[in-house]
Amino acid sequence: MLDKILPRPDGQIEERLFEAMRYSTMGEGKRLRPFLVMASSGLFKVSRTSALRVAAAIEMVHTYSLIHDDLPAMDNDDLRRGKPSCHKQFDEATAILAGDALLTQAFEVLADEETHPDPRVCTQLVRAMARAAGPYGMVGGQMIDLAGEGKSLSETQVTHLHLLKTGRMFAFACEAGAILGKAPTSMRMGLRAYAHDMGLAFQIKDDLLDVEASSDDLGKTAGKDAEQEKSTYVKLLGLEQAREQAQMLCDQAIHHLDAFDGEAEPLRAVARFVIDRKR
Repeated sequence: MLDKILPRPDGQIEERLFEAMRYSTMGEGKRLRPFLVMASSGLFKVSRTSALRVAAAIEMVHTYSLIHDDLPAMDNDDLRRGKPSCHKQFDEATAILAGDALLTQAFEVLADEETHPDPRVCTQLVRAMARAAGPYGMVGGQMIDLAGEGKSLSETQVTHLHLLKTGRMFAFACEAGAILGKAPTSMRMGLRAYAHDMGLAFQIKDDLLDVEASSDDLGKTAGKDAEQEKSTYVKLLGLEQAREQAQMLCDQAIHHLDAFDGEAEPLRAVARFVIDRKR
């Protein structure tokens, strides 16, 4: 679906922009957020086309955030998904515009009637993703992350940071299926609780990998947290307690899915994956 939606280089002036968009989006990646959209959509018998379009939109937003996060003014990373970051492969201006283009096109995809014939559902999707990606979500968390470099944040502050920076987009990915399926609020709340705990477990594992894995394993530069003096769960809790905390959150996330019985097994598998992964 991403390949179908993304613009293709066609010899026009903006060809370099289209190349940068595809370069960053179509490369290797875990595709975890799109998978969550597909898994949550499966709980409510959502059409595959609708689910795939929302999955593509959230991957576009995620990729935009990675492009901008790698820029010299942000995390200043030359490596992403095992290859040169967008600004290294092209240039900083092109990378900024590629990120901007992916973000805005993602909302175009959500608003299109091909995503859902009910305009109220499309409006809910647009509003929910904007909330998750904006100042009360991912972008707000990124600002806290930057402001916290060189400072000692408390565990509460670090948790708040990651609930915004990572957790809100995970929550949207999980709720998207319920929005598409017009599910009751109680089911949406259960998926939101699952995403809350799974997202924190994901972040703790990220902190562990930054310490324990190599750049080749990660596909990005290892050891960046210590280099930039960031407050992490590993720094706050130590390696062993961080692992225990991640396992506890994984177990809690799985428990939140009890109401869905066996249909939620793909989501349970994701919770286990996030703490067992090697990159």
